[in-house]
Amino acid sequence: MDEYVLTLVVRVEKGARPGQTDALETAARAVLAILADERSAGEGEWAEAMRAWQDARIRKVVRRARGAEWRRAEALPGITVTGSDAEVRVFPPVPLDAVPKDLAKLQVTGTDFEDPDDLAAPEPGIPVLWINPGLTMSSGKAMAQCGHAAHLAWLALSAAGRKEWVAADFALAVRTATPGRWRDLLTSGLPVVQDAGFTEVAPGSRTVIAIIPC
Repeated sequence: MDEYVLTLVVRVEKGARPGQTDALETAARAVLAILADERSAGEGEWAEAMRAWQDARIRKVVRRARGAEWRRAEALPGITVTGSDAEVRVFPPVPLDAVPKDLAKLQVTGTDFEDPDDLAAPEPGIPVLWINPGLTMSSGKAMAQCGHAAHLAWLALSAAGRKEWVAADFALAVRTATPGRWRDLLTSGLPVVQDAGFTEVAPGSRTVIAIIPC
C-alpha cells in the first residue's frame, strides 16, 4: 500500500518571518480547512487521496518557500490559510514518490520562528492545542504536530461541532503547557499526538494535546 503525505508550505520571505505561534495556529487551521473542504468528501476530487492518507499513517510535512517558489506552490491545487502574519498553503495528500517537483524541492529546514511579544491567555471557549514543554522542536516540526492535534480534535467532534468550528473559521489557540498542566493533561483522556520519532523527537513522544470545549 502506498504511503501518502500531506504537505504544508509556510511562506517565509526575506525579512518577513511569521511569529512562532501564528505559524503554528495557521498550520493547524490549514489542516482543518482541507479536512472540511467539499473536495475532500464523497466524490470530491481529493476524496480518494484523503481516504488513502487517513487509512494509513497520517503523515504531514512542513516546507518553506519564498518569492517565485511560493508563487509556484500557489499555482498547485491546494488551500491557502492566513493568520496575523503567517501564510500556509496545504496540499491534498499524494504518495511519497509522487510529491510535485515544485514542492519536493522546497526546504524542510530553516523554519525556526520566534514570538515577537508575550502571549495572552487563549480566548475562552475555543479549542487549545497544548505543546509538551519538555520537548525541543523546530518550528516546522511543531507546525506538523499542531496539525496532527487539530486533526485529532476534528475527528473527536460531532457533525454539529464540526459545523460550528467551520463557521468560526477554525478559531483555535496554541500554547506551551507548564510542566504541571502537561502532567494533568496526560491523564485527562483528551486527544494526544504521539510521534513516530522519525525526526527530532524520540519514538512515542507525546507532543501536543488538544482541548476541545464541549
